[in-house]
Amino acid sequence: MTVRLSYENGTIRVDAGGSAGADGTGTDRIPPLPGVEDDPRSGTARAPAYRYAAIRRALSVAGVSVEDRVLADRPSGGDDDLALSTDYDLREYQADALAAWHDADDRGVLELPTGAGKTVIAIRAMVDLGVPTLVVVPTIDLLDQWERELDTEFDVPIGRFGGGEQRQEPITVSTYDSAYLKAEDVGDDFAFVVFDEVHHLGGEGYQDIARLLAAPARLGLTATFERPDGGHETVAELVGERVYALDVDDLAGDHLAPYDIRRMEVELTPEERERYEAKQGTFVGYLRESGITFTSGEDYRKLVMRSGNDPRAREALLAKSAAREIMMNAERKIERLADLLDRHREDRVIVFTAHTELVYRLSERFLIPAITAETGAKERREILERFRDGTYSRVVAANVLDEGVDVPDANVAVVLSGSGSEREFTQRLGRVLRPKDDGGRAILYELVSAETAEERVAGRRR
Repeated sequence: MTVRLSYENGTIRVDAGGSAGADGTGTDRIPPLPGVEDDPRSGTARAPAYRYAAIRRALSVAGVSVEDRVLADRPSGGDDDLALSTDYDLREYQADALAAWHDADDRGVLELPTGAGKTVIAIRAMVDLGVPTLVVVPTIDLLDQWERELDTEFDVPIGRFGGGEQRQEPITVSTYDSAYLKAEDVGDDFAFVVFDEVHHLGGEGYQDIARLLAAPARLGLTATFERPDGGHETVAELVGERVYALDVDDLAGDHLAPYDIRRMEVELTPEERERYEAKQGTFVGYLRESGITFTSGEDYRKLVMRSGNDPRAREALLAKSAAREIMMNAERKIERLADLLDRHREDRVIVFTAHTELVYRLSERFLIPAITAETGAKERREILERFRDGTYSRVVAANVLDEGVDVPDANVAVVLSGSGSEREFTQRLGRVLRPKDDGGRAILYELVSAETAEERVAGRRR
């Protein structure tokens, strides 16, 4: 018996001369195959495309003859048609990470801190495999960075899905948004897929990208694998388990700059304290009366749902937002920032906030270039380039530099405000951890409003 495998509309079609599902039924019996179910419409069986590698392994173990047409008809040809090379020499931990991934049958997630060279490992994996590869990234900035890096490293054309271009080559870089739209059409064109910032794949819509691609080799890259919503469990199913992980402390001092984290508490002004206590009191009072504990995201969703028809629930939500804005944008944080900028006038400083309005206030007060979601791509590139060449020694940003942007070396970060996300905090710290030529230490300052909910927020992210 010979089983024929082919790719069709985001699925692997399994044809054994009759219906052949996971229960082995049909005119030709085949062993149970992962994810395969009968398809009465075609008289064959099907599985989601991401099951391709597992189906091949199961058939091989069972000694079943296979006619595999899944990747055979792709535009780039056979499996070993790319002669790639790189001048990168992997550090010991990078080589260990790559070896762990190969040992896991070329599947899995590498969790390494920002600045640890995850891109370098992915490029070496591409060289090792020598197969058509799709690299999926979350932002246009990363799309541009990967395209430049691959174009510099490899003597082959680099394709691009995103930013107004739809150009496919054996090696192609795509945004998650573009990959979501094109995955079904190109699902049998690539034998290897790299998901940069792979935690994004845990989002409900983006999961379909991995499901619709047949690529048997899969590599996920991230600084923080786990998601609060449990989406990392789906990533593990679609890409592979976390096969190698190091944190900042594992590399600081040898491969990343040694660092200090200094938490500095500031007092609210009397006026801010009065307003904060009033707003926070309204919010906490409603929770107490309604029996909502607010210990999880589900509790927050309950409150949001109630606010649609309960005026007091809406009042509580607005009060919570107002209290948060007061504590995160406290005036004495700005005064303390002035002291820090003066203390570090010879250093390269990035200031992080959670609010765009505060970014512009700081930019105007301290004459610091500002980067927000409203900043155009060209202007942002110009600011970062001037930061890189030393024209600017400091920038202030609202969230947009947390990930997906190639930020020039800095050695001081000041976090004026942020969420309780460990991922956000880790990525902000990573912005100042690239090794320094003078061997100096990096410093991250956290400014926290004392005796407010921000103390708990800071504790969660740490």
